[in-house]
Amino acid sequence: MALKRSICAIGVACAFGAGTAAADPIGLWLDKDGTTIRVQPCGYALCGTIVSLKQRLDPATGKPWTDKHNPNSARRDRPLAGVQVFIAMKPAVAGKWSGRLYDSDSGKTYSGHLIEQSRDGLKVEACIMGLCGGENLSRVGK
Repeated sequence: MALKRSICAIGVACAFGAGTAAADPIGLWLDKDGTTIRVQPCGYALCGTIVSLKQRLDPATGKPWTDKHNPNSARRDRPLAGVQVFIAMKPAVAGKWSGRLYDSDSGKTYSGHLIEQSRDGLKVEACIMGLCGGENLSRVGK
């Protein structure tokens, strides 16, 4: 099992250009609203999953946050912690990964990017009809 993990880690490192100047986006990141997102390898891509929210309870319901804006009504009651928000982010150029982004505030999925800003800074950028905008994330751990 350990050998399998080592081989997988080497494969991921090669896929993401180990040895280049690019920051390692794998780890825990904090957004402006206090949501913590874990970025980790998923196959030859990166995925990001909500780990925790600053405000544990939804003020509208008094209960833990759910994926209430999901267009699939069967998923609206699932806890928001555990929802994947960075989907199949593949290396595009050094320091940039491209894939899909799920916006839990609207329930919509967009094409987008993760762009390294620094060792401890990552920009999440969504694009709609050629217009791109985003927010910065700060590293909070590995």
